[in-house]
Amino acid sequence: MNTRIAVAALLLCSASCKAQSQTKPPAAPPSSTNSGQNTLSDAEKAAGWRLLFDGKTTTGWRNYGKSTISDGWTVQDGALTRTGAGGDIITTDEFKNFELTIDWKIEIGGNSGIFYRAVEDSDAIYWNAVEMQVLDDAKHPDGQDRMTSAGAAYDLYPSPKGHVNPGGEWNTARLIVNGNHVEHWLNGAKLLEYELGSRDWDAKVAASKFKPHPKFGKNPQGHIGLQDHGNVVAFRNIKIRVLP
Repeated sequence: MNTRIAVAALLLCSASCKAQSQTKPPAAPPSSTNSGQNTLSDAEKAAGWRLLFDGKTTTGWRNYGKSTISDGWTVQDGALTRTGAGGDIITTDEFKNFELTIDWKIEIGGNSGIFYRAVEDSDAIYWNAVEMQVLDDAKHPDGQDRMTSAGAAYDLYPSPKGHVNPGGEWNTARLIVNGNHVEHWLNGAKLLEYELGSRDWDAKVAASKFKPHPKFGKNPQGHIGLQDHGNVVAFRNIKIRVLP
C-alpha cells in the first residue's frame, strides 16, 4: 500500500513539473547592448593600456585648431561618430611612442583616416601628420589604387589587398609608432612598415603631394587625429599604450 502511494506521488509531481516547464517563459535573447565595448580588461590595464574614448562622451577630443569639438561628431551606439560636417578632430593629449588599436566602420563608398603625431602649426592636419587610410575599398575610387586604399600610409606606402571588410562593417586597425619605426595593421594582418626619415621615406615624400610641406612626418610627438572626409564614419575601442 505504501509503495502504491509513493508511486502515485512521484507521477503527480512529474506531471506538475512538466506542466510548469511548458508554461515557463522562454529565455531572453542575448543582449544587444555595447557593454563589452570601450572597456579594458585587467590584463590590458596591467600592460599599460588606456582608453581614449569612454563610449559615452566626446571627452578627450576636440577639433583640430580649436578648443572644443563640433556637434558634427557625436556618440552613437557606443561609437565616436562623424554624423555631419564636423571637421577633423584630435586627442587633447599628445603621444610620442605608442601602440594604438581602434575599431572603425565607414559608410558604403566612404573615406576617412587616422593621423598620428599631429601638431597644429599648419592649416590642415594632413600637411604635417601621416595618415593611415580608412576606406571602403570596394566602393570608393581610391580603392582602385593600393597607395590610397584602406590601411595604406596615404600616398606613400601601399597596403595589400584582401584585409579590409566592406563598407558598413567593423574593422580593427593597429598602429605602432616607436621612434622612427611605424607599422600598420588591419584585422590582425600586418600590412606594411616604414622608417620615418630614412632614404626610402624621403624619396617617397619627395614624389608625393606632401613635398611642399617641410614638416610633414617630422613631428617627434603629437595628437592622434580622426578625419572628416564628408562621410559617416564611426570609431570605438580606441585604446593606446605608451611605449618607452
